[in-house]
Amino acid sequence: MTVETTKILLADDHALVRRGVRLILDGEPDLEVVAEAADGSEAVAVCRSRPVDLAILDIAMPRMTGLQAARELSILAPDVRVLMLTMYDNEQYFFQALKAGASGYVLKSVLDRDLVEACRATMRGEPFLYPGAMTRLVRSYLDRLRQGADLPQQILTAREEEVLKLVAEGNSSKEIAELLTISVKTVERHRSNILQKLGLRDRLDLTRYAIRAGLLEP
Repeated sequence: MTVETTKILLADDHALVRRGVRLILDGEPDLEVVAEAADGSEAVAVCRSRPVDLAILDIAMPRMTGLQAARELSILAPDVRVLMLTMYDNEQYFFQALKAGASGYVLKSVLDRDLVEACRATMRGEPFLYPGAMTRLVRSYLDRLRQGADLPQQILTAREEEVLKLVAEGNSSKEIAELLTISVKTVERHRSNILQKLGLRDRLDLTRYAIRAGLLEP
């Protein structure tokens, strides 16, 4: 059976880091580093000039940072998934990465543990949050609630909210159908309606919305 390979662009201003990441990814049959870049500007240029499925970007790079590159890619190459790398477990960077359109945030200190799964989760359209990240998202939501910030209006039905929550938690359509005692076709219809109502694209977008709306439990 032929394994579909994810074409990866690796951007980091340190050649040693790029070499280490390559060593981790080269051993995986479904992941292939097809290009490298030393800064965000080069990364954007590569994504515009050749087929790339996933861009792994260091947050702090010269000329154009990984965050700036992620924002550029969300406009110029929206089909390219983005995964951020950083040395720092920094809450500000974490939220900026999500806002910039990144699908995940991986700490360099645990690349050997998290990177491969982060790549695969990103390509499935799912968010990859390192340990502790979900707690921070929930805390941020609660802080906004206490401060009286505007929260998403109720535009989904109660059933759609149930489906959204289960999708965001990683359940398949079959699993959701069994949990709610409805057909898989009904689940897919609800999911399609949710995406249309919210103007979203995939599971990752649904998860982000569910977090902002407070539907995910810590």
